[in-house]
Amino acid sequence: MVTTVKNRRFEDEDSGLGIRHFQIFLLFFALTVAYALRVNLSVAVVAMTDAASVNPDFPEYDWSEQTKSLLLSSFFWGYVITQVPAGQLARKYGGKVMLLSGLAVCSVLNILTPICARIGGWQLVCALRVVEGLCQGVVFPSTHTILSQWAPPKERATLGTCAYSGNQFGTIIMLATSGVIAASPIGWPSIFYISGGIGCVWAVVYFFFGAGSPQECKSISAEEKKLIEMSQADEVSNDQELPKELLPTPWLSFFTSPAFLVLIVAHSVHNWGFWTLLTEIPSYMKNILGKDIKSNALLSALPYVCMFAMSFVFSSISAQLNNRNCISRVTSRKLFNSIGLWIPMVTLIGLAYVNPDQSEVAVVLLCFTVGMNGATYLGYNMNHIDLSPNFAGILMGITNGVANIMSIIAPLIVGFIVTNEHDPEQWRIVFFIAAAFYLVGNTLFVIFGKANVQPWNDPPAKPRRNSTPQVESQH
Repeated sequence: MVTTVKNRRFEDEDSGLGIRHFQIFLLFFALTVAYALRVNLSVAVVAMTDAASVNPDFPEYDWSEQTKSLLLSSFFWGYVITQVPAGQLARKYGGKVMLLSGLAVCSVLNILTPICARIGGWQLVCALRVVEGLCQGVVFPSTHTILSQWAPPKERATLGTCAYSGNQFGTIIMLATSGVIAASPIGWPSIFYISGGIGCVWAVVYFFFGAGSPQECKSISAEEKKLIEMSQADEVSNDQELPKELLPTPWLSFFTSPAFLVLIVAHSVHNWGFWTLLTEIPSYMKNILGKDIKSNALLSALPYVCMFAMSFVFSSISAQLNNRNCISRVTSRKLFNSIGLWIPMVTLIGLAYVNPDQSEVAVVLLCFTVGMNGATYLGYNMNHIDLSPNFAGILMGITNGVANIMSIIAPLIVGFIVTNEHDPEQWRIVFFIAAAFYLVGNTLFVIFGKANVQPWNDPPAKPRRNSTPQVESQH
């Protein structure tokens, strides 16, 4: 009771910005860099294969559509592999070490892309992208590990949304600027030089100012550190004997927990729909609506601008509901996840029935669909930390690994269904499938999802270990 009273007093007293907000700011730019490095090839490859019409002063490569598809998908081959190991390594060595090393190496490799294209052709670029994917596989698990250390439970959704909105910001920046850079005197190689160089600058800043936890941070005030520690104290068993990094990983408990299994489903169905839109909507709009949005950088970025903006709108609403104790945490997770999946489900069906002469309506529905997806940052995306602050990074690695397999499969299924890109009936099936995934996935999450710390967050300690208690273990 005394702890709870003190905790509430600290939360009431702390109303300004603190070091934890600066750390979230650094994570926002980490994810901005990560997504900029991830999507830059999708824009640059257009100039690389058609330099004559963009800027003839730079090399041009005769790569087929199949080769370009191979290059764009190669990133995810490596990305899926390192998801689960990254969560385990982040627990052992700290989220900062893994995030910093992964993005630093990826940034350097990105700078080398034009050189690799010149000396090794598409084969070497493909290998380079696989390694970049391996490096970026650590990003989400490490970010979740850091968030579990820095975010007080009442601020978790807001701070998590602020950090992960960097995904959309990085996408927006690259889509809006890459075409301009490619056509400028510095040419398409500068797309890689600039994005990789910014990544290197971020790495230097994060090396000096980033911290994986309040315990590692030298600049945090005693009051803010106490606030974070006491707010998280209620989420851990008082019987936990080992430091967090020495706790045995309860793998069996993960995969026998209904709450975690539906979290995997929720993450996977979101990725199915999101990547169906990301990869196939341009083709749908070109062949069915006669409007190629890839030719307009601003229009291509518009859905992600909507998602970026709406994520902050939803975050503000969540914060108000939370501050006024209007709804419980589990209700909040299910509410925002339902907004992020069920509303896009309806708009996807509407998009399937848009007539060819209603391209403006289609763009509005597309922006609305992707924009509403921003609510999922306050839904399933933070649920890993709710279920297990100690193993949040590993849980994110598992769900993100499975979800990105779905991201790879979804475009392949579309290619199997859509044999005639000009047939609206075939596209309608694609949208119905995505809508069905949204319906079933979120229904399971609403029924079986939980937002309280699970018993397996504090597994039994192994014997004969140094069991010196640490505050850091209490997450």
